[in-house]
Amino acid sequence: MVQGIKFKNILFILVGSAIFSFGIVNFNMQNNLTEGGFTGITLLLYFLFSWDPGVMNIVLNIPVFLIGLRLLGRQTFIYTVIGTFAVSIYLWIFQAYPAFALQEDMTLAALFAGTFIGVGLGIIFRFGGTTGGVDIIARLVNRYIGWSMGRTMFLFDAIVIISSVIFYLDEVEGMYTLVAVFVGARIIDFIQEGAYAARGATIITNHSDQLAQEITTKMDRGVTLLHATGYYSNEQRLVLYCVVGRNEIVKLKSIVQEIDPHAFVSISSVHDVHGEGFTLDENKKPID
Repeated sequence: MVQGIKFKNILFILVGSAIFSFGIVNFNMQNNLTEGGFTGITLLLYFLFSWDPGVMNIVLNIPVFLIGLRLLGRQTFIYTVIGTFAVSIYLWIFQAYPAFALQEDMTLAALFAGTFIGVGLGIIFRFGGTTGGVDIIARLVNRYIGWSMGRTMFLFDAIVIISSVIFYLDEVEGMYTLVAVFVGARIIDFIQEGAYAARGATIITNHSDQLAQEITTKMDRGVTLLHATGYYSNEQRLVLYCVVGRNEIVKLKSIVQEIDPHAFVSISSVHDVHGEGFTLDENKKPID
């Protein structure tokens, strides 16, 4: 196996491809809901000419593979090829064995379409893969410009959806498609940022040493002391910063209230936490 390629990543890419394809077949194709990017193009070709989206997915992605190899490197390229072919295979399978028919409830169909596509693509992206097409472009924009993948894909999706409305969909189907795309983009960002959303606490207090000791002892969380100077008072003091789980916020506030009721506490969301206590144990080994 190529160096750097992990079986775990391939497994999750295959799972994500299955979830994505399941949503495309059972919710998009059965309810005249298109998508963005190359997937939207394959769906539009299916609606207009009955061309198999599994076949067109591979045909359209051949030139993109060359770009992916040059710009993303061999590892991501291999994951992309696996994801793209897996999607096509699953599309053929799920077309042969459809599971749902929600034509009587377009709202539910749109929500489930966005959910399955978002979860599927989110898993694929999180484990280093893509499904080709705009997915590759979204990864490149994320890497070099800093836009979230969901945001980039939404912009491309809008162009394809507008084209789909012009050539095939009616206004109502176009609006339901937008709902599905928006839900999918939000879920992609959620999975990309990390399903485990912790909280970062910044604490300004006159009892920094005592409070740091209590947090370390009672919560088994690390504390960082930052040197700071108040602009108005010009006083120098230590500011505490620590990251805790969402379920630990109440306990943290209780400790702060007990030590220093007048402390200034600012709590913010923290996404995709890595390190000891979250992804590593006390011996610096990954937590399974």
